[in-house]
Amino acid sequence: MPLKDCCKTGSNPNHEKELGRINRAIGQLEGAKKMIGERRYCPEILAVLKGARSAVKAVEINILKRHLDACVSNSFGSAKERDKKIAEIKQLLDRFQL
Repeated sequence: MPLKDCCKTGSNPNHEKELGRINRAIGQLEGAKKMIGERRYCPEILAVLKGARSAVKAVEINILKRHLDACVSNSFGSAKERDKKIAEIKQLLDRFQL
């Protein structure tokens, strides 16, 4: 099954939980934009931008994990093999903050 078709088994995972983080990142970016216009202290702007980047990164990781659980898992042979490999990938994601 091609990777782009892996979620076409009926319904895609629900990612609505991520909307709060996305809204938070948008708010932080708007805040940074305002701070730049106000010529605020550089480290303060950088701190806000880091927060936005962290929020987006968390969204990416959570969506990828759901993709692994809901979509990619269908491409493995046995359930035991699938669960083991998916757990391993999730641990790598958490360990390296990918």
